[in-house]
This record gives sequence, C-alpha cells and structure tokens, in this order.
Amino acid sequence: MSNIRHGDPRFALAAICLSAMMFGLEISSVPAILPTLERTLHADFQQLQWTMNAYTLAVATVLMAAGTLADRYGRKRLFVGSMIAFGLSSLVCGVAPNVAILITGRALQGATGGAMLISQIAVLSQQYGDARERAKAFGWWGIVFGFGLGFGPAIGSGITALMGWEWVFLVHVLISILTVFLAVVSVRETRDPNAQRLDIAGIVSLSAAVFCLVFYITQGSQLGFINPVSLGAAAIAVVSFIVFLATELSKGHPMFDFTVFRIRRFSGAIFGSMGMNFSFWPFMIYIPIWFEAGLGLDGVATGIALLAYTLPTLIVPPFAERLLLRRGPGLVIPAGLFTIGLGFLLMKFGPAAGEAILPVTLLGALVAGIGLGVTNTPVTNTTTGSVSSDRAGMASGIDMSARMISLAVNIAVMGFILMSGILANLQAMLPVSADPTSLPRLAERIASGNVSTANEPMAKLSGEIARKALTAGFDWVMLYGALSVWGLALLSLLAFGTRARGSATAPE
Repeated sequence: MSNIRHGDPRFALAAICLSAMMFGLEISSVPAILPTLERTLHADFQQLQWTMNAYTLAVATVLMAAGTLADRYGRKRLFVGSMIAFGLSSLVCGVAPNVAILITGRALQGATGGAMLISQIAVLSQQYGDARERAKAFGWWGIVFGFGLGFGPAIGSGITALMGWEWVFLVHVLISILTVFLAVVSVRETRDPNAQRLDIAGIVSLSAAVFCLVFYITQGSQLGFINPVSLGAAAIAVVSFIVFLATELSKGHPMFDFTVFRIRRFSGAIFGSMGMNFSFWPFMIYIPIWFEAGLGLDGVATGIALLAYTLPTLIVPPFAERLLLRRGPGLVIPAGLFTIGLGFLLMKFGPAAGEAILPVTLLGALVAGIGLGVTNTPVTNTTTGSVSSDRAGMASGIDMSARMISLAVNIAVMGFILMSGILANLQAMLPVSADPTSLPRLAERIASGNVSTANEPMAKLSGEIARKALTAGFDWVMLYGALSVWGLALLSLLAFGTRARGSATAPE
C-alpha cells in the first residue's frame, strides 16, 4: 500500500471500477434471491417487486442532485461520502429482520448508489485529461460495470447457496472499505467554481413524476388503469413533470440544463442511453424466467445460457472505444442500438425454429449483448466529452438520469406487456366457461415462471397451455424490445447529424 501515490490514476481507476461493480451487482444479483426472500422473510409478490423497484427508483431520484453536488462540493468528496453511505445501507439490508426494513434499506442503497455512480463518472472524466487515456479508462469501467450487471444473477445465486442471502448485501460492506481507502489516497479533487445551489424544486418535481409514472404502470394492471388511485398517480406524474419543466426553464443556471441538447453529440448519446434501457437492461430481469420456464432449462443451465447475453458486455467495450476513436459516436452508437434490436428479433423468432429454439435464442442473446457492448461506454464517454470539463457532473447526471428513468419505467412496461400477452393468450385458449376473474391472477403466476398450474381453483390447466401463454407473453416483450431500441437508434442517428456520422472529430 505504501506504493500508492496521491492522484495515481491506476488506483483511482481501481476504486471507480470497484464501486461500479457494486452498483451493477445490486441491480442484477437481487432478482436471483427473491424466491429465498419470499420463504425467509415471508414477502408477498408486491413486496418482492418493491424490493427491486425501491433501488432503481431511488437511483433515478438522486441522480441530478448528485451531479450538482459533485460540481459544487467536489467530485472526490461526494464519491467517498457516497461510498461510505452505500456500505452502511448495505449493512441495513444484510441485517434486515423483515421485508419492510429490507425495502427501506434498498431505497437507501439506491440513493447512495446513484450519488456514487454520478461521482465516479465525473471523477473518471477529470482524472484523465488525454482523450485516448480517458477512452481506455472508460473501456475498463465498462467491462467491470458490465461484469456487475451481467454476472449478478450467477453471483447472487452462488453467494446465497454458500453463505446465505444476507451476504449478497453484506459483501458490499467489506468491498466499500477497500474502495474508500483507494479513493482517499489516489483520486484528485475537482469541482466547478461556478456551480449553482441545489435545485430542490426541480429534484422533488422530477422524482415525483418518475415515481408516480412507475406506480401507475406497475399497479395499474392490478388496480385498473381507470381506478381513482391509478388516475391520481397519473395526474400527479403529469403535473409534477410540468412543474419540473417550468422550474428548469425559468432558471438562469438550472440543474437540468436543456441547452446542452443543442449539442448534437450530446443529444445523440442520450438517445443511446435511453435505447439500452428500453431493451437490454430491463430484459435482464425477465430473461432468466424465459430460459427456465419457457425453454425448460434448470438453474445451472440457465446460468450458463445467460453468459451468451452478458459475456459480450465484458469483451466488447475496449474494441468499442477504439472504434469510437476511429469512426465517431455518430456511427458507433446507432449501430450498437440497431444490433441490440436485431438480437431481440432473433430471440423473438426462436420458438418458430422448433427444435432449434435454444441455439436461435442463444444467438439472439449473443447479438444483443454485442450491441450493448458496442453502445455502453461510447455513450458515457460521448456525453461527458461533449461538454466543457466544468460541466461534467451535470452532463453525467443527465446521462445517468436518462438511463435509470428509462430502466425504472421499462422494467414496469415490460412486466405489463408480459402479463398482457399471457392474459390475452389465456383468454383465447381457455373455454368460455373458465372463470374470467381468476385469469389475471393465473397470468401473474405464469409471468413469474410458475407453469405448474394444476392446483388452480379454475378448470385444471395443462403445463403445455401455460408454456404457450408464457411464450406468447415473451413474444410481445421481445418485439417491444426490438422496435423500441430501433426507434431510439433512428433518433440517435438523426440527432448526431451527417457531419458527426462522417468523422470521429466532427465539430458541432
């Protein structure tokens, strides 16, 4: 440890990568332990949903505030403080005696993790002044971040089997101690001397809009979309978003500076951020269900099959950064999004391949993973590199806000589409005499991967019918993933413009 120099970029990069890995793991490892939480903490289905949503929504809530705080008070200071808080909130999750405290701890994890994520990107962009060195650093960041997100399900399952579900959270307490030490001795402090005050009105209004929108999508399928509670949530979301727009547009130096969207490279990259989280990342929550219940793989085989989806996110980013330097973001980012959509389309047509369903599905998963690897780090590098260095915190805040808001909304949207596809198929396949009031509950069970429905109080349902309904639901989800990411690829291509597509260094 005595060889660590203050400001040493190698150890600073190690600290940033460790924190990125922890952030990703806490998104993707928790779905693997939900069945264990259901048994040990007696959590019901809605509580399990909130165990996931609390983290993502809290991240989206703090992102813009974190960018402002990083610029105003120092990127290193926020990074170290958020790492300490993340470790403490992980401790709360690990010792939680009931699901209510666990959900509270998850919200705290998300809030501190969001601040940690924003500050690590701002630190990374400031620690490396040279464009090529910064590209390499972001390449490593992308690999480690992808490792945390991509291998989270396997890591979560392994830790739970060997040490218990608590250690899925407690392990971050230990890692955060090492990360804080590395950051304190190696990260250089930077700040924006012209940073403005914290925008409380903007933070509260944007947070309320996102939370109420996700609540409307998630709970609307159960309560009814025209239920007074659902309509109230939708109304609050609309009003809050209008208040947010009015607040930000009225300020001379807003937290969310809409003028940056005049920069074509920035706007094109933001569409790339959204595209990944309309498709690849929200589907990470559901693809294990498809592999197990839809394709009939066991737990071990599912873990191996998921490598086709996740492994490219580790291998491709360094090549993507080199391609970015040669061809420019105007070509690389839309091409990556198009490739993700192509992968989803291949997965959609997997069931039509008959006995070749598994290899076709794995090929589609591999193609989608390659597309994600091409897109991910160039998006981050482009958003922070397209603005002046003193606005790095704000730029990374907008970037990550676009990602996390898109992710939170599309986890809910994909769940709704999956349920709707299953329900529509059941209504078409089951006899008219079947009790229609029990179909939504049955669709919910099938969507969770339970295709063994012989004990249903309604007419006995064969496993084959349940699997066909599940296939129909995933057919809708995969089509949504393909079309939505292709739509955002087109928007990204148009935003970059002809000059940006023609040169890696095209002026704005």
